[in-house]
Amino acid sequence: MTRAAMAAAFTPAFAGAGLREVYLDLPGHGDSPANCPAASQAMLDTVCEWLDRHVGAPVLLAGASYGAYLAAGIARQRPEIVRGLLLVCPGVKISLEGRALPEFEPPEAPTGWLDGAPAELRPHLDVALGHRTSTVVATVLSALHSGGPGDEKFQEELRGGRDFALPDEDADIVFGGPVSVITGRQDGIVGYADQFRSMRHYPRGTFTVVDAAGHYLPFEQPALLRSLTQDWLHRTRI
Repeated sequence: MTRAAMAAAFTPAFAGAGLREVYLDLPGHGDSPANCPAASQAMLDTVCEWLDRHVGAPVLLAGASYGAYLAAGIARQRPEIVRGLLLVCPGVKISLEGRALPEFEPPEAPTGWLDGAPAELRPHLDVALGHRTSTVVATVLSALHSGGPGDEKFQEELRGGRDFALPDEDADIVFGGPVSVITGRQDGIVGYADQFRSMRHYPRGTFTVVDAAGHYLPFEQPALLRSLTQDWLHRTRI
């Protein structure tokens, strides 16, 4: 997703905190050119290079899905630049075959709740959403279509390549800063079990699994995300 989508997801949760919020388009996403190899390690290095150039102190990193996967990788590889982590529906095992996904029993939903979605996106949203209403669908579609166009060829090469996983994905490394891991009970994309097992790496970590929420949790349960984010910010002592 794009920085515009991430701003829409996280800005309400950070409202009133007095933080300088910076949202980045990853290489090949949004308005950023594909200026690095199609590999997750190269994506991570690009973000770290930006932080080294523009930020002179440890930062709070927030990410969702693949962005949270990279944020956790930065905390493993460059802990000196990370003050705390907010990981929303984070990828833990990047390979589809390696993920522990919940047995999916679709929650009840109003008739026609997906009618406003393009036909090609309906199977994805049916698996991804736990709060299943036409209003949530419209909000998610607005986010998906916001920001720059990205480089579809680069994104497909990244997702389909053997370097999609970070080389230290399974490393048993502890990050000692404040962490909040927030997952959706009905997330059929990355699940919540791998995320719970990852908590052994975060001695100051809080884990939450939210009912009636899936992979687009910021748009499905914004009030609850704000409450959990404020708790995390309190623990960072900003």
